[in-house]
Amino acid sequence: MKKMMSEFKDFILRGNIIDMAVGIIIGIAFGAIVTSLVNDVIMPPIGLLLGGADFSDLYINLSGTDYASLSDAKAAGAAVISYGAFINTIINFLIIALAVFFMIRFVNNLGKRVKKEEEKSAEPTTKDCPFCFSSIAIRATRCPNCTSQLDAE
Repeated sequence: MKKMMSEFKDFILRGNIIDMAVGIIIGIAFGAIVTSLVNDVIMPPIGLLLGGADFSDLYINLSGTDYASLSDAKAAGAAVISYGAFINTIINFLIIALAVFFMIRFVNNLGKRVKKEEEKSAEPTTKDCPFCFSSIAIRATRCPNCTSQLDAE
């Protein structure tokens, strides 16, 4: 039992688990922002263009009884297909997917830029003097330590 608790503690305290938890929390918060964006900003103008329809209230009533709104039908326990909510969910997904795409694209471009800078900095800036073996600047023509004349390379 003690070994299992120790393994569990090691598992929980790994950096990957903490990073994943932070990512999930940020993702949930981002999802709430996107849901609000779709429901409160994007869908009302689209509904207005389509004759004042509120997508979240669009539904198909399967019970045969008429209801004034989706909430009335659900309150009465009627069987309904809420395709308006489904449309909102699809738009939420597309916005989140687009945001993730741009984020991954940005991170990939940043990684390429860092890699190019690393390649540039990987070029040698010093060389060894062939006479005294001290480190000198790559473009030096005379060794500052032993004053030997170096071959121009």
